[in-house]
Amino acid sequence: GSADAPDRAGATHTRLVRLTRTRTIRAKSTGRLVLSTRTMKAILCQTYGPPETLAYTEVPTPALTDKGVRIGVHAAGVNFPDLLIIEGRYQIKPDLPFSPGAEVSGEVLETGSAVTGFSRGDRVIGMTRWNGYAEEVVIPVERCLPIPENMDPIVAAGLPMQPTDTLVVHGAAGGIGTAAIDIGQCLGARIIATGGNDDKLQAIGQHYGVEHLVNYVSDPDWKDRVKTLTNGQGADVICDPVGGHVFEQSLRCINWEGRLLVIGFTSGTIPKARANLILLKGCSVVGVFWGAFVTRDPTANRANFEQLFAWYEAGRLRPLIGRTFPLEQAASALHVVARREVVGKIVLTTSRYR
Repeated sequence: GSADAPDRAGATHTRLVRLTRTRTIRAKSTGRLVLSTRTMKAILCQTYGPPETLAYTEVPTPALTDKGVRIGVHAAGVNFPDLLIIEGRYQIKPDLPFSPGAEVSGEVLETGSAVTGFSRGDRVIGMTRWNGYAEEVVIPVERCLPIPENMDPIVAAGLPMQPTDTLVVHGAAGGIGTAAIDIGQCLGARIIATGGNDDKLQAIGQHYGVEHLVNYVSDPDWKDRVKTLTNGQGADVICDPVGGHVFEQSLRCINWEGRLLVIGFTSGTIPKARANLILLKGCSVVGVFWGAFVTRDPTANRANFEQLFAWYEAGRLRPLIGRTFPLEQAASALHVVARREVVGKIVLTTSRYR
């Protein structure tokens, strides 16, 4: 996104506020914070760095676009990529200054002139890519979805994505891991949950009723355990947000024609795939880049969410919200993610929710 003011990447928050006092800015597109004559509270990344460099401050509200929906944010999901994006280590680098936060829930405040299907007061979730740690966001209408009336905004802000047969979920105690378990159970999969902390694995087992828990840190032969639990066949689907050594060993415990879903690299190491193992297993290594999927196939994304909402309303989907923090404590929430201290999803709440 851009604006008609001479403000560009690297502009300070002080300059942003001064500009709003002297002129009205017309938004041309979405993607980064754009200026208006109103202000709001937000978590601002002004320079790349750790969570403590973030500022909870007053910033201009984003200007409404013709095809945009303005959401009053009640809650925002906190994810590992948020850490990477504020440190300049993510594959996408928004222009500075910006707010982190890829997913929000809240209510529609207003819609652009070309928007149909949404009205003021509608309860929605929004897929923001970034700028979600704020009291308001403006996103393209195709990135906005209505949520069930009985769904708490905190749950909506942390809602998941995709997988069948035998499903191995790595990093099972994290936000992606718990979402994968939840969805896998709705699809009828037999779950094997893995992680590096026995207490967190036990908590997952109790919440979701998962019987098979495997610690890939304390058990160096964990891949053999997976094979044993699958009668020597290996897993049909492996959900891997961890990468590194966990990914490499996953190729040794995957079933014939299995699918290894590459979701992220929370280990900090981007692995290399052994092509001979892919050949011998006849398996597929599938990149799961949800942010791009939302843009490239919004119809399929909407269908996925409609299925998730149906499961939720039927009482089958049980998102695990580990902790909530007020928006102004975003840095603390991100440190909890970095230290792997939580089981489940972390969500920020604004004054609209509290």
